[in-house]
Amino acid sequence: MFLGLTWEKLLVLLVVAAFLVGPERLPRYAEGLARLVTRARDYLRSAKTRVQDELGEDFDDVDWRTLDPRRYDPRRIIREALLDDAPLPQTKPVSPGAPTAVAASAPAAQSFHPGEPAPFDSEAT
Repeated sequence: MFLGLTWEKLLVLLVVAAFLVGPERLPRYAEGLARLVTRARDYLRSAKTRVQDELGEDFDDVDWRTLDPRRYDPRRIIREALLDDAPLPQTKPVSPGAPTAVAASAPAAQSFHPGEPAPFDSEAT
């Protein structure tokens, strides 16, 4: 983000800036920088206070870590949504010779002969 700017490089830049500005104007620039930092700190503090006032008492109860986009995992969200709504249905084990519900409710198979038109179903798509 800072393109390899380290504390040593920053210190060298500040020393070079101090020589370029000169000893006459340096106190004035330092005072302006201090005012800017103070104003920015006050602005951020007032913005935080306004946000807390707008959101009310529930602002402190929010777990902000759950809203972190780096923790977004669509598989986890879907899994939790599916499992939280209803418990999984309990099924009974099926014996090998017993007919299943699907086979018992299925209509009897019809046989068609070649050249015979298929039956028309008006409710089909």
